[in-house]
Amino acid sequence: MISVLTPPAARPSRRMGALVAALALVVIAVAGCGGKSEAQLANDALNAGIAAHTAGNIDEAKKQYNECLKHDVTNKACHYDLGLIAQTAGDAVTAENEYRLSLSTDPNYTPALFNLAILRTGLGDMAQAITLYQKYVQLAPNDAGGHLNLGLLLIQTGDRTNGNNEIALAIKLNPKISVPQSSPSATPSATPTETPSEIPSASPRVTPKPSPSR
Repeated sequence: MISVLTPPAARPSRRMGALVAALALVVIAVAGCGGKSEAQLANDALNAGIAAHTAGNIDEAKKQYNECLKHDVTNKACHYDLGLIAQTAGDAVTAENEYRLSLSTDPNYTPALFNLAILRTGLGDMAQAITLYQKYVQLAPNDAGGHLNLGLLLIQTGDRTNGNNEIALAIKLNPKISVPQSSPSATPSATPTETPSEIPSASPRVTPKPSPSR
């Protein structure tokens, strides 16, 4: 006769017990935030920040954008909007840092490229500003503002032929665009983008104003 060994009553191992406890904590954490994922929580905070930003409540906007980054540290829109707030307030250092963080997530994020080019122009770094605008117009070839600012910088640095070509293209794309007449070497400035899904608009000598990422 073949004897069959009956296993003893099942007892959870220490390892299994620890796993169960960990899963329980996860369930509690999820239940505590209404079952929303980190991405959803980040998006909620981003939207709240945009609403506050649009309404002119900058302190609340910053609070919500930073809350967004607690759940998604690489969120390019939150970094961009924080950069925009800093740029509008005249804090070029913080603005550049935020735009670069945005670009570290998405190197082709045109709003951050555009505004970073404005900052580098203001700091006298024409070479990098030109490089940024060149990349920008490659990604947004139909944006007159990008071509205009690039053209002004090229002329300012001595490349009149390519500069005039860029300005001519800007006028072709937008016949109503305002081109400085008094001095072709005027430092370009531009209005930051309105949303990440739209091509930034621009005109020279316009002070950046808050235009959240969405």
